[in-house]
Amino acid sequence: MCMVIFSPIFAICAFATCGGYFGHLQVKVDCAASRPSNKSIIIDFGYPFRLQQVHFKAPLCDTKRQEILFLNGDYSSAAQFFVTVGVITFLYSLMATVVYVFYQNKYLKNNRGPFVDFVVTVIFSLVWLVSTCFWAKALTDIKTATEPTKVLLLISACSAQENKCTAAQEPLWSRLNASVVFGFVNVALWVGNIWFVFKETGWYKMGQRYPTRSSSGKREMRQRLYSESSFEQSFDDSFSAQLSRQNSFNQSKGQQMYRQGSFNQSQASYGLTQTYLGQPANKGSTKVPVIIINDK
Repeated sequence: MCMVIFSPIFAICAFATCGGYFGHLQVKVDCAASRPSNKSIIIDFGYPFRLQQVHFKAPLCDTKRQEILFLNGDYSSAAQFFVTVGVITFLYSLMATVVYVFYQNKYLKNNRGPFVDFVVTVIFSLVWLVSTCFWAKALTDIKTATEPTKVLLLISACSAQENKCTAAQEPLWSRLNASVVFGFVNVALWVGNIWFVFKETGWYKMGQRYPTRSSSGKREMRQRLYSESSFEQSFDDSFSAQLSRQNSFNQSKGQQMYRQGSFNQSQASYGLTQTYLGQPANKGSTKVPVIIINDK
């Protein structure tokens, strides 16, 4: 998501500051043999910095004719490479934004989308690094080639000591310096985005499924196992104590129930005996005792 938001912005800033540059420098040639002799020369140049095609006219102080001179150097390859990388990055970022927003399911299907995105991110990181370094070196050479004091050495009239040649104006380099800064910002952005894209691939998920244990991880694992075993031991002890109390309670309750049963049984036997003793005699079988007295 970081790449989707910031990558198009910095890509535009990089290729716009480089591709849209236009600068100029100014020198003055004062011929001692002619009046008026102060001749101002303005030299314009810009992207793609083919300086060998930039020409200007300088006076010949000994005659009224002028000579046509050219700057030195061709730095179009570095500049065009840098701008091309910026444009391609901008287009890819827009396409990636559309895929992330509208085709998220297809992007994650079979892990192809994250894998392709990871490979492209690594490639863009390397390409941005190479193009930015290449362009930074080329910019240094452009500054040297367009330095007014170097340009004055190309003019034949300035080789004569009686003529006076001065640098009136130097080019402004702030815009091109900003392009180099934006280039390195893109490098940092794409290199940092490698980690976020890697987390979407199956490689990261496999690493999470089978993690490697370091020494600190092993210590933490041993401490965790020790704490778990201590907890289980304390839990077993408390459970055993509770179970023994429960067994004691059940045993005492059984004894109480046994005594209660014995007491009820004794009451039942007593009731039966009392019922037998208290049963009235049968009236039909009642016998009156006869007392016989012997008079002898």
